[in-house]
Amino acid sequence: MFLLVGLGNPGKDYASTRHNVGYMVVDAICQSYGLPMPENKKFQSLCTTGMIGTFKVLLIKPTTFMNLSGKAVQAAMAYYKIPLDHVVVFQDELDIATGQVKVKVGGGSAGHNGIKDIDKHIGKNYTRVRVGIDHPGHKDDVSDYVLHTFSKAELPKIEKACDAIASSIEDLLGGDDSEFMAKCV
Repeated sequence: MFLLVGLGNPGKDYASTRHNVGYMVVDAICQSYGLPMPENKKFQSLCTTGMIGTFKVLLIKPTTFMNLSGKAVQAAMAYYKIPLDHVVVFQDELDIATGQVKVKVGGGSAGHNGIKDIDKHIGKNYTRVRVGIDHPGHKDDVSDYVLHTFSKAELPKIEKACDAIASSIEDLLGGDDSEFMAKCV
């Protein structure tokens, strides 16, 4: 089984914010594969299970708020005995242009508090799919920036990225990161 984690913050106030790109990716995957939307409450998350091609998956959207995502991920992994190399986290990334997608295994958090908390709870050697949201320009503006909605110019780029990830996720789960990335350009 693979654990697919969409990072974000719960509640309507955060639904379309930059920090909730991970939630948006999980929703796009569910829509693309006809899976039920994550609504079951378990592991301090909204969850759903299903098949993506030949891969059994658990998709979660932690409801712990971004900075405490690690507890939810750790609980889901422990319950299903999911190995670290079968964990994929979808996150927003300030240091990538809006709508661009990059894959990374391990490494630093680049200041992302959700990633820091996951690293603290499960270690670093899991797959991260980073969706660019661009940088506001100054580090003091970051907290406010990530909690605001996308502009009309940005939203189509984000939707395109989410759809590209959803349509090529089987490549990533099958271990073909380069094919996944080629389809997400």
